[in-house]
Amino acid sequence: MTTRTRTTHTADLAAAELRAVRALLDAAFDGDFGDEDWDHGLGGMHVLVHDGSGLAAHGAVVMRRVRHRGRWLRAGYVENVAVRADVRRTGLGGQVMAELERVVDRAYDFGALSASDQGARLYTSRGWRLWDGQVHALSPLHGIIRLPEEEDSTYVRPALAGPLVSVHELVFDWRDGDVL
Repeated sequence: MTTRTRTTHTADLAAAELRAVRALLDAAFDGDFGDEDWDHGLGGMHVLVHDGSGLAAHGAVVMRRVRHRGRWLRAGYVENVAVRADVRRTGLGGQVMAELERVVDRAYDFGALSASDQGARLYTSRGWRLWDGQVHALSPLHGIIRLPEEEDSTYVRPALAGPLVSVHELVFDWRDGDVL
């Protein structure tokens, strides 16, 4: 299978490309992908993999602010990773992740993502590790709140910031919809 990979910012995606990415995500998540989920993946870098049938895989990385050990860090937060059903398990997810990891490693203090049980295998096979500390968010109404439901699905990739220490919590910036 011959593929073509493109890495680009949201601002450089044509309307037709954005529609194709949204259609891929809607199909990949079996209708469990809403407008807020879509919004979370905009405004950063996208990796698009095309094959002879069109868009085959996609992923994005956006900046999030995360407090750790009393310091606010720039996290490259991976979003909207999907592979078309007919080409899953052919290495395209790894191809997307390799390029996203290159961006994270060169531009951010560390990488983070929230993974489903199905997606976790891809990330752990690439060296992402399940965060074994507490996860919080800075709520606009209630200050810092703990998100225990996110603690079994948050993965990190240390980069420029050095080691992350799980005895200290991660405090993510707030966003509408799923915070992580």
